[in-house]
Amino acid sequence: MRILWTALLTAGLLAPTVTMAGNDPWLWLEDVEGENALAWARGQNERSLEHLKSHPLFEPVHERALEILTSDDRIAYPALRGGEIYNFWRDEDHVRGIWRRTSLDSYRGDSPDWHVILDVDELAEREDKNWVWAGSDCRYPDYDRCFIGLSVGGADAAVRREFDLETGEFVEDGFRLEESKSSITWRDRDSVFVGPAFTDEQVTDSGYPRSVRIWHRGSDLSEAETVFEGERGDVGVFAMRMHDGDDYYDLIIRAPGIFTREYHLFEGGETKRLNLPADAELTGVIDGQLLVDLKSEWTVGETSFGQGALVAGPVESFVGDSPSLEVLIQPDEHQSINGVTTTENAVLINLLDKVNGKLVSFVREEGSWQQQELDVPPMGTITVVTADDDSDRFFYDYTGFLTPSTLFEADAVSDSRREVRAEPAWFDAEGMNVAQYEAESADGTMIPYFVVEPRGFEADGSNPTLLSAYGGFEVSRTPNYSGVTGSAWLERGGVYVLANIRGGGEFGPRWHQAALKENRQRAFDDLIAVSEDLIERKITSPEHLGIQGGSNGGLLVGAVMVQRPELYNAVVCQVPLLDMKRYHKLLAGASWMGEYGNPDEPEQWEYIGRYSPYQNVSAEAEYPRAFFTTSTRDDRVHPAHARKMVARMLDQGHDVLYYENIEGGHGGAANLKQQAFLSGLIYAYLHHQLKPADD
Repeated sequence: MRILWTALLTAGLLAPTVTMAGNDPWLWLEDVEGENALAWARGQNERSLEHLKSHPLFEPVHERALEILTSDDRIAYPALRGGEIYNFWRDEDHVRGIWRRTSLDSYRGDSPDWHVILDVDELAEREDKNWVWAGSDCRYPDYDRCFIGLSVGGADAAVRREFDLETGEFVEDGFRLEESKSSITWRDRDSVFVGPAFTDEQVTDSGYPRSVRIWHRGSDLSEAETVFEGERGDVGVFAMRMHDGDDYYDLIIRAPGIFTREYHLFEGGETKRLNLPADAELTGVIDGQLLVDLKSEWTVGETSFGQGALVAGPVESFVGDSPSLEVLIQPDEHQSINGVTTTENAVLINLLDKVNGKLVSFVREEGSWQQQELDVPPMGTITVVTADDDSDRFFYDYTGFLTPSTLFEADAVSDSRREVRAEPAWFDAEGMNVAQYEAESADGTMIPYFVVEPRGFEADGSNPTLLSAYGGFEVSRTPNYSGVTGSAWLERGGVYVLANIRGGGEFGPRWHQAALKENRQRAFDDLIAVSEDLIERKITSPEHLGIQGGSNGGLLVGAVMVQRPELYNAVVCQVPLLDMKRYHKLLAGASWMGEYGNPDEPEQWEYIGRYSPYQNVSAEAEYPRAFFTTSTRDDRVHPAHARKMVARMLDQGHDVLYYENIEGGHGGAANLKQQAFLSGLIYAYLHHQLKPADD
């Protein structure tokens, strides 16, 4: 009867009774650092850790994960700035990390001569702060001053301090913002664009800056001149200086929604709105040509430009009614643009073709764009790591499920390349295999997915299988080498599956938009379809099938667990959204209404309420023993989503596991040691639930 009920629910033929719309007995768990809420979290941690750490594989997996994550054999990925290589590095001796630099020639060698700029461990000890590195923004083109971001425990909110690269010290009486989600970007050495986010009046409903101000050195932040202000209901307002050789353009970006933007050119103290579709994304500028990624079809005059295309035109033409546009590339139905980067003379497009990476270079010569596909390794994932504005040099990474990451230095115009370094094989992949299949979703759409088969694999239905997916925000999930997954799962007989479900960006904007708002169920249907296909092919069976997802992926696996619990025996639900009745009232949640809808609107809550896991979990259903993880310091997705879901399931009599890292931010772990510990917990859980043959 339960299988029939869930099948009807999935098909949309049965509307569940949604409770707790106005009465939530677990609301007190939304008090992030409240004494009672933290006591509850610590109590759950103690109960769950006792079980998970007792598994015989916890310690071996934990130790091996720590060895891999802190190894000196990892690639120190570069950031090109002013002809030098910068890198942020964490290892066993530098738990919080060091920021360092070296010359290009030295970096090419086997043992680069690194100069440490900032030691975060030393800084944290000296200042008695739990600092976590939150990035750097250095002033172009001199790279003499930088803004250093430092967060407490890995939260999105951070302190921003001005740092002098020449002296290696923070600038006394320099630009500084205290912990907040404020924005700050360079204009010139003595002025910045700033978006304060300290008071309720300064922020949007999503918690991001509502205004852009110009702040001059030596003056108080309160004296900064407001040059643009958005609406309270916006996601946020931000500013940036885009450099184009010796020229630059000051841009103010107002984001009314997470997928809508207004771009304003700021010149001579005035703003001029650029003529762009609301959902178009500006990706760069080169030789006076503005690069625009189209998320929907755009008709200018009598010419239409297709969804997913990258177009370009003179910057000044976008101020008028009819921008002068040319198409650089129009991906077909199997392709999508996965990134746009510029060098001194070229536009680099990272193209996904059937979820495999390619690089295409465009150079403008004699008034037209010339295209060439660059020579890169086939059948893998390509990621442009960094590029140089003063040459056509760039670095890219190549990887696959069974192929360790390799870093290449290349030229975007001459199409030359050289291998710089490669990571070692962290697990023995001999005898393993990668296959790609398709599953038919509920509406007939074919959903591709990858299967990584361990050594000795047989399709007999007994293989412990971990299925991962994301399905949101146009994020593409591509083949990726993971030493931790390989050593903890594949080498121990597990099958790993990656599903490219709708909501993601693997096949362009249409793939993402197919699962927005009222169509969200399609993403859940897609994961269910892949699960059923894995079972039908006898790759696995419900007893041996687990699903894993984080953030939006946590919502995905939470919803699918509630809808089709009989398909799974393990669910790893990390930093999730689960209470979709209140998600928009918690932290950054209001910014995601463009993805999910507004639950305060009755017609939108009607479809959101059908799948919201927190509202639909039932005492009468039988669920697999799920494992929920979150972080107290996650100030993007509120930890109360996981807290309240676990509290309610326990109250209903279900057996669930829970781990809350008291720091860690949205990634769930603030440093490599915490990441290794969490990996040990997750794989101990999976091995226990899915019973690999060698256990």
